[in-house]
Amino acid sequence: MVSLFNTFLYQPLFNALVFIYNTIAFSDIGLAIIFLTILIRLLLLPFSIKMTHSQKMLQNLQPKIEALKIQHKDDKEALSKEMMKLYREEHVNPFSSCLPLLIQLPFFFAIYQVFIDGLKKYQEVSESLLYSFVQNPGTIEPIAFGFLNLGERNIPLALAAGAAQYFQMKMLSQKKSPKNVETGAKDEDTLAAMNRNMQYTMPIVTVVIGISFPGGLTLYWLITTIFSILQQWIQFRPKEESPSQQ
Repeated sequence: MVSLFNTFLYQPLFNALVFIYNTIAFSDIGLAIIFLTILIRLLLLPFSIKMTHSQKMLQNLQPKIEALKIQHKDDKEALSKEMMKLYREEHVNPFSSCLPLLIQLPFFFAIYQVFIDGLKKYQEVSESLLYSFVQNPGTIEPIAFGFLNLGERNIPLALAAGAAQYFQMKMLSQKKSPKNVETGAKDEDTLAAMNRNMQYTMPIVTVVIGISFPGGLTLYWLITTIFSILQQWIQFRPKEESPSQQ
């Protein structure tokens, strides 16, 4: 399993980082990380779009789900049947947001190891890790943009990543579901309170994690969150009605 991980994930990503560092990034590790992050997000975009769409649909269904829980609180079998019926009617798969995330997790582990090896250890790049067409730079300079040491912890970057995380979660929960069910109104307020708590909790967790790892990993997380924000904005922006629909 470790061999497969190294062959199909870690080594290709490490080579991609070194190749970008040598060529289009002009030996700037900050630019290399930005380019590599965008490349990874583009490769995973179909899964990311599906996951975000599923999360949004499930979130919009929560008031109705909570109403069903109240209506059938003493009958779990009836509750299960009604929830499955609701999912079918709304064309929602409650597990559809999990699979894309599971697919992306190996990439996250691989990129974590790539940045740890490329930045934290300050070691020479191992020739055995590189493909024949990738030039060995000797060592990777951890200073990005002429002043930012990405091999060390960076609090401003961690704070920026936390702020981006907050904005992303706020975007995802902005649109409220219509209160179609009478008992759903109160439950929607409860759901909104939970979402508000998550909007603050997740950014704090992001900051804490961000200041615990090298700045290169925090920069990666910042760029990937900004990418997610742009994706969500494009994915959920209101569509203009054609003249025939008006």
